[in-house]
Amino acid sequence: MLPVIIAGSGPVGLALALALAGHGVPTVVLDGADGPPPPRLARTCVLPHDVARWAALPGVAEEAARWHAWRTTLRGRTVLREELDPERGPRHVPQHVLHRALRDAAVRQELVRLARGHRLTDIEQRGTEVVAHTVSHGPDGRREQNRQWRGSHLVGCDGARSTVRKLLGIAFHGRTGVARYAVAALRAELPWPGEAGLHRSLPVGEVTVRPLTGGRWRLDWPLPADDGLVTPEALLERIHATLAAWHGGDLPAYDLLDTGVHICHQRLARSWRAGRVFLAGDAAHLLGALGTQQVAEGLRDAENLAWKLAVACHEGRAETLLDSYQDERRTAVGVRLRAVDQALPLARARDGLPSRLTGRGRGRLAWLSDGHLGRGTLGAPARYGASAITRVPRGAQVTDTPVGAPAADVPVIALDGSAGPLRDRLGGPLLLVLTAPGAGVWDAKHWLSAGLMPELAATAATLPLPAEVLVTEEYPGAGAHTLVIVRPDGYLAAALTGTDHQSLRECVETLRGATGESDDTDASGAPEDREAPRVARRRATGR
Repeated sequence: MLPVIIAGSGPVGLALALALAGHGVPTVVLDGADGPPPPRLARTCVLPHDVARWAALPGVAEEAARWHAWRTTLRGRTVLREELDPERGPRHVPQHVLHRALRDAAVRQELVRLARGHRLTDIEQRGTEVVAHTVSHGPDGRREQNRQWRGSHLVGCDGARSTVRKLLGIAFHGRTGVARYAVAALRAELPWPGEAGLHRSLPVGEVTVRPLTGGRWRLDWPLPADDGLVTPEALLERIHATLAAWHGGDLPAYDLLDTGVHICHQRLARSWRAGRVFLAGDAAHLLGALGTQQVAEGLRDAENLAWKLAVACHEGRAETLLDSYQDERRTAVGVRLRAVDQALPLARARDGLPSRLTGRGRGRLAWLSDGHLGRGTLGAPARYGASAITRVPRGAQVTDTPVGAPAADVPVIALDGSAGPLRDRLGGPLLLVLTAPGAGVWDAKHWLSAGLMPELAATAATLPLPAEVLVTEEYPGAGAHTLVIVRPDGYLAAALTGTDHQSLRECVETLRGATGESDDTDASGAPEDREAPRVARRRATGR
């Protein structure tokens, strides 16, 4: 099998490589960076529950802060406090810690090859494969070697100045500098241990505070659009005024660990696919205002694309499935960007937060917290309702989860008797989860040969995609013997009656994306008689 070539070794590129390895697909990661990013506590990322599994990597879990509550104060008075579930709430992680852990995991993974020092210069699409041209440099900076890499597909995860995007000639429309924040990371004792929140008071203005581990905190102050250079002295004044306001006018002891200015852009690539080449992460989109989480969106890109590329590599005939990556993810990010554009003027109104949480005031508070908490139009994972592979099948059952939304993370039991949360099973085959009240009482060997299970297990073995049968005591809103079909990226494909095997087969065929596709496809999924968009040896000049 030809590997998938990934340009860029940031968090999204490495996560994609690891996700593909989980599906048995080899990858080559072109790492043109001079080295790992320096530790910066002023650069952190919030991972909502749907992508929080990446915070469980060795080296990340111990530095992933779990928030206990979100608090909003106005002039020193708490106007909103919400308890958060530490197990299901967001994880707050230094970005360099996540990057290092992903890199270490990639080094340990046999199916991932890190090509260090290789910078992409050119791309060719040759029918059933992609050829990436790279140049490597020696320690003295001189050009050392030109090389060609053959792959089945190529994914540009190479950042906001993406060489892949430029070689494809894809426009990157949007706005630059829609918001700016002064950022400080410090170690101190604040009045709200383990609580994140938003605080407004005079003379500080607005500040968002988010705890890290080890008594460390990240503080963000939005800067006026007409504000000039943020000097070290001005930033220290902000820190001192903020800490003093929280401690009755006295400046407490603190250690300043890092500072910076974070500039948020709003950009969206016009296309995320050109033949066998795809864009993901910063190469495809930029956001960050009002607490929207760019790293989390990039990880969602990786999880969505990985299983679809795996089907193309293993099974072929996957054009519709591969097209659904752009349909789902670009649409989702576009909705997020529009929500920010609509909310930003009102959220940043100069009249401050209202004291009464009604009407417009409640909406403004939501805009200023939802992105951080992973909910609402600014933070919640998208619902893929318009995709060609997201259809409500005949005989569908109703659950509390809409089709195309993330499935509930219920406890499940595998046929071998192992148990755990549903999210621990993601990243592999389709999951066929049968609601079977009382299943937890019985040993798996008893219900494996009883009731619906023998015929369901036999049907699962003949489906056009690999599938694993699981059972759960209950699924929110589902009746007994409802079969919940979960995609490898955790999204609900359908809910059916457990005995309706014909609808199950039709649902998986739709999910497979092969319905209506001709058979004149090669083993990697590209039609032989359809010319893919060409990248005819255009050099990486940005033209």
